[in-house]
Amino acid sequence: MADHEHATHGSPDDQYVETPPGAGFEHTDANVWIIVKFLAWLLVSAIVIHVGLGVLYQLMIQQAMETGEQPYPLAAAQEQRLPPPPRLQQFPLNERYEFRRGEEGLLQNYGWMNKNAGIVHIPISEAMRLAVERGLPSRAQDAPDPPATPGLMPSDASSGRTVERRRQ
Repeated sequence: MADHEHATHGSPDDQYVETPPGAGFEHTDANVWIIVKFLAWLLVSAIVIHVGLGVLYQLMIQQAMETGEQPYPLAAAQEQRLPPPPRLQQFPLNERYEFRRGEEGLLQNYGWMNKNAGIVHIPISEAMRLAVERGLPSRAQDAPDPPATPGLMPSDASSGRTVERRRQ
């Protein structure tokens, strides 16, 4: 019964089986004339849009030159505000130079660190000379080193403060 329906009505693909007589191309190909007209209109509209935008930009440039640069109307009444801290350094090299100059002043000159406590700072060269003359304070010898017991070594967990039996 299905074969009978195809014979009377034909299948949807029957129109693609043969090329009509007198056709120089397959009748199912795209219509070239419609494609050419579409591309021509596309080209014309692209040219019109580009020319229109060029004219618009030139008008805007001329208008900006005539009126001059105007600030935003809401921002014109406000003074210049700084962003909230922390801010970027405006002149980091100058600030570093000033910092180093202050540090060098502390290292090279005499001065008070805390006048109420009587703490002063002296030049570093003088401090080194005094350290060599007077000597450095040594560690008190009241706690002798633990005796070296064979097989014991400082433990890793205590940074050497306790010893543990060596594992072999």
